[in-house]
Amino acid sequence: MRHFRSSVWVWWLAAFLLPLTSAHAASASYRYDTVHSQIVFSISHDGYSRPFGRLHIAKGWLRFDPDDWSTAATELDIDLTGVDMGDTDWNKAVCKPALLDCARNPYAHFVSSSVERKDDHHGTLHGQLTLRGVSQPLSIPFTFNRAAKTIYGLHTIAGFSAAAMLDREAFGITANAGSIGQQVGVWLELEAVRDEQAVPASKEQP
Repeated sequence: MRHFRSSVWVWWLAAFLLPLTSAHAASASYRYDTVHSQIVFSISHDGYSRPFGRLHIAKGWLRFDPDDWSTAATELDIDLTGVDMGDTDWNKAVCKPALLDCARNPYAHFVSSSVERKDDHHGTLHGQLTLRGVSQPLSIPFTFNRAAKTIYGLHTIAGFSAAAMLDREAFGITANAGSIGQQVGVWLELEAVRDEQAVPASKEQP
């Protein structure tokens, strides 16, 4: 009889705790894959064309549950010093103090505040972008492509595509107004690798 009561107690405790454990595990932590994640931008060159440049993510983390986007959050640093315009001299010109000011501000920083879900694959990420020491609110429409294991089963990957438009003057980049456009188009292709150690302890959910 005592064994029966003990078994019932164990069963009841497991039944009570299992849903809580599953709910906590559903919101997974990811680190950005800095090789397969890229940021491309385009800006008018005196109305003749809209040349492209490329940036890379230096580091960052993502918390994401495909079934419950209310728990989603992200934070990342973008390497400005490695800006690639396809030409060495052009890269140096873009990094000068009048434009990106890479020496004093080597990284742009984005931190999310909320995620607005539209449907199973589309939403808007709201947050704050800090560029050249100036912080501005930024909303980024995005597509959640998929989350799955790689073909060799080594990692679980979450993939996203996004696009946004920035006003460079809002971040204090006002030089060359006659030859460089004011609006900057930005496209992001992001892959994040599941890593339960990726989210800093201070950013974990209670």
